Amino acid sequence: MNSSVIVFPGSNCDRDIAVALEKMQFKNKMVWHKDTTLPKSDLIVIPGGFSYGDYLRSGAIAGKSLIVNEIIKAANSGCLILGICNGFQILTETGLLKGTLLRNKNLKFINKDVNIKVINNKTKFTSKYNLNQILKINVAHNEGNYFTKESHLEELNKENLIAFKYCDEKGVVNDLSNPNGALENIAGIFNAKKNILGMMPHPERMVDEMISNTDGVNLFSSLINK
Repeated sequence: MNSSVIVFPGSNCDRDIAVALEKMQFKNKMVWHKDTTLPKSDLIVIPGGFSYGDYLRSGAIAGKSLIVNEIIKAANSGCLILGICNGFQILTETGLLKGTLLRNKNLKFINKDVNIKVINNKTKFTSKYNLNQILKINVAHNEGNYFTKESHLEELNKENLIAFKYCDEKGVVNDLSNPNGALENIAGIFNAKKNILGMMPHPERMVDEMISNTDGVNLFSSLINK
């Protein structure tokens, strides 16, 4: 399976995701933001980091990069798109995902492992997980507070477009298990066609038992075996 990782000035998780993809047997290529063509790709990943230093707002400048037009074309043709952390923010800036990521509720940068619950395991991104499975995944962000208008929130719930929710170690979803104030504890969402996933947690950091855990592995194994 061919993957492409988009690299922006300020990206700092591009190599992490490349290592994770290659470990899972993807044939990966790195794509610079000024490129105007994409290599043949079954999966395009927009990685975490601080593209353009998060000036203006997170993802705002990256969302206008030259390569974005090709990403949008690929997404509209059904290519799988994964946006992690800053990548999620960029996806909302491009309009590929609805909603926005606001400042964390405590107005502080968060870097810690959190628990998330698998809300939909009937997608190409999540099929190797069990429904309601609890994962421990790292988050590292300043703007992870997901917000959207009420009509879209209704659509997310009705069409089963919520991928993950923040929870505690027992799977309880409430304010106490919400690290950033995200609406309904939302940690990740799909688009209507479910070929695009945006998520704040970093699954690429959870693919090696020696340095973390392997709770992120099944996201990539779901994709490689789609």
